[in-house]
Amino acid sequence: MHVLAMEIDLHLGESRSLKARRSTLKPIVEGARRRFGVAAAEIDGGDTWQRASIGFAVVSNSVHHATEVMDEVERFVWSSPGVQVLGARRNWLDQEEA
Repeated sequence: MHVLAMEIDLHLGESRSLKARRSTLKPIVEGARRRFGVAAAEIDGGDTWQRASIGFAVVSNSVHHATEVMDEVERFVWSSPGVQVLGARRNWLDQEEA
C-alpha cells in the first residue's frame, strides 16, 4: 500500500469575503474528489479571505499510480480560476510509522 499526501497553498486574489473564499475553494475540493477519487479538504487559512491550504491524499497499490494521480490533481488546481498556487508539498506515508 502506498499513500501520498499533498498540501497546496493558495492565494485567492479576488476573494473579498469568507463567502467568496468558500465559493472559490468548494469547486476545487469537490472537483478533485469527484474527478480523481482522492480525499480532499481545506486544511489551513480559515481565518483569512485570501489565503488557503488544501490537502489531498491518495491510496494506491503502486507508487507510479499514486504519483500520476497527484500530478493530475496538481494540474487541476493550477488551472482553477481565481487562485494562484504559492506552493505544493508532497509526503509519502511511511508504513513503519503507521
